[in-house]
Amino acid sequence: MKTIGIILLVGGILMTIFTGVNLVTKEEVVDLGVVEINKKENNPIYWSPITGGVLAVIGAIVLVAGKKKG
Repeated sequence: MKTIGIILLVGGILMTIFTGVNLVTKEEVVDLGVVEINKKENNPIYWSPITGGVLAVIGAIVLVAGKKKG
């Protein structure tokens, strides 16, 4: 229980600080033997900082509940 609480708390704090990630995918457009043309495409993923705050609060609750049991 304690480990899950810590993971949720740290993950929630990180999600509050960093509100998105950018995934870069590489797509092969043309391949003519020696000549190869690739295209890199950005795929951003965003979330609300409120989501991170909620996860941090849930993590803190789980952490406190785990301390009371043990």
